[in-house]
Amino acid sequence: MVNRLINFLGIELSAASHTEKLVSGVGGFLAIFLIFVVSHLFLGDDAYLIVTSMGAAAVLLFAVPHGPLSQPWPLFGGNLISALIGVSCAKLLPDLFIAAALAVGISITVMYYLKCVHPPGGATALAAVIGGPAVEKLGYMFVVTPVLLNVLLIFTVAFSFNYFFKWRRYPAALAARVVVKPPSSMFSHEGLEHALKQMDSFVDASEEDLKRIYELARDFDKQQSRQGNVPMR
Repeated sequence: MVNRLINFLGIELSAASHTEKLVSGVGGFLAIFLIFVVSHLFLGDDAYLIVTSMGAAAVLLFAVPHGPLSQPWPLFGGNLISALIGVSCAKLLPDLFIAAALAVGISITVMYYLKCVHPPGGATALAAVIGGPAVEKLGYMFVVTPVLLNVLLIFTVAFSFNYFFKWRRYPAALAARVVVKPPSSMFSHEGLEHALKQMDSFVDASEEDLKRIYELARDFDKQQSRQGNVPMR
């Protein structure tokens, strides 16, 4: 009963170490602090308008640095495209409710098609519509400052900070180079693509992560089987 409740609520029973969790928090703190300081120098109080979406991006870049949603193309593409869509909706649609809803809905669809799904992009699109007179005055410059400025800042911090921890270097391609034992292919790329199409939903894990998880689980089962603890599957 308890396990069913945990599954229903989607509680992630993460086995990450205390070090990993603390490093994630420190990285997020540094990123948002620098975004506040630098953005305020350029934009004054208007800088606060986009910090909320950067807070969401910080969770991805520092807690899940190797996740597909956290990589540079989703980070840049998701935020900039959503900002552009949000500003366009704000300019073309007089009804605030319709403009806000369409900005988020269209952004999700476009991000999906352009393979840059990034949850903070939804907040960026929304901020472009409901940000008030300051954002309205910026117009399409909103895409450049503060959005592009803050995306560049958080990317730089994520790259620099995570580089000191070889197991979590960002982007994920850098971490792949320091893997001691690369995972062997348990299934083909084509087979994985077919499986994902059958699921017909976005999976927040890379192909290499899935293979690595499969390999580690298989090795654990083999070890347990040799010890007579669990039957081999």
